[in-house]
Amino acid sequence: MELPPGPRDDPCAWDDDSEPEPEPDPDAQAEAYVARVLSPPKFGLAPPRAPPLPAPAVSLGALEPRAASKGPAVAVPGLLSLPPELLLEICAYLDARLVLHVLPRVCHALRDLVRDHVTWRLRAQRRVRAPYPVVEEEDFDWPAACIELEQHLSRWAEDGRRTEYFCLADGHFASIDSVLLLQGGTLCLSGSRDRNVNLWDLQQLGVEPSRVLVKALGTQKNSTHKGWVWSLAALDHRVCSGSWDSTVKLWDMAADGQQFGEIKAKAAVLCLSYRPDILVTGTYDKKVTVYDPRVGPALLKSRRLHSSAVLALLADDRHIISGSEDHTLVVFDRRANSVLQRLQSFDVGHRSQITGIKHSLGALYTTSTDKTIRVHVPTDPPRTICTRSHHNVLNGVRPCPMRPAWLLRAPLTPHVPALADLR
Repeated sequence: MELPPGPRDDPCAWDDDSEPEPEPDPDAQAEAYVARVLSPPKFGLAPPRAPPLPAPAVSLGALEPRAASKGPAVAVPGLLSLPPELLLEICAYLDARLVLHVLPRVCHALRDLVRDHVTWRLRAQRRVRAPYPVVEEEDFDWPAACIELEQHLSRWAEDGRRTEYFCLADGHFASIDSVLLLQGGTLCLSGSRDRNVNLWDLQQLGVEPSRVLVKALGTQKNSTHKGWVWSLAALDHRVCSGSWDSTVKLWDMAADGQQFGEIKAKAAVLCLSYRPDILVTGTYDKKVTVYDPRVGPALLKSRRLHSSAVLALLADDRHIISGSEDHTLVVFDRRANSVLQRLQSFDVGHRSQITGIKHSLGALYTTSTDKTIRVHVPTDPPRTICTRSHHNVLNGVRPCPMRPAWLLRAPLTPHVPALADLR
């Protein structure tokens, strides 16, 4: 549901960060925030849920697979003599990767069938039987989405009963608030309230336990940051960490985790998004701020897009999407330099505040202060396929795109998150 634009939706109404502001006590501010998050929810006061987006109007004729040839019908013996509908039915029982990469090599007719995005759209809609995707763009990659969707459904079948769990212990002495997987799931970073960012070598799991914990990042004597570490993000071999001490530190993993930059923000940094051309921060003072990490990094612009703290960020070449404690999502158009849309958040079944969201073409994960992680299909509305409980609040989740069999979650307990093997 699109909300009416606020007084700050003027594209030119960027905040002037030149005015001095009193420096808050980061520990007191962080403790007050966590106390508010963990307080019992006030039922009956939740914002109204946005109506689902209408499914794209597609006629039955438009969904009909195109024939391999427009010439006169010629009797073809064997499998290719079947109507396209039956060929699609047969393909539905084959692995999506096999269909995409092997069948096109068999003959031109199967190649044309596989290259038709309508084939994959029908296959995906058959799997989920709900509006999917929530928002479809012109260049939406239907084959890749279908492959990931089917893998996601398979891994979390039977409510995740086939998963195995591993725990990395003795690394932190305070709660974990952020986790990050690197290099295809072989390395892990964890940010904690003990003010450290720890580096873990997951290849040593079950091989050499004493070598799993590599080190804590930074050259300070006691900690990586001067406040709780609340957010982590990566771009290739470069990593940034955000803290309640109002700083973002940048690390080069190709140089053994050496620090190569630092940003001094105006408020606690609660979320990050790292892109080749920009680094975006979401802060406790309700602002979304954009930096250029290639020069300095230099501050490009800062804008107050929400009425409460910014908790989640996602950026690409076109948009910046921010989620806030005020229960709204704001879509900001980078090219037009203006707010494109304001949306109410989906209800995904948690009984309390959501603390972590990760999504991709075919998967959606959420964690909450209700001590559960929920796994969903990213339809409209999201459909939950697995719910797992933890003994304490979960404050983050990090699936690995290059090695999707690994899933990392961050519990608010004095040890590093559990690692799930979904194979």
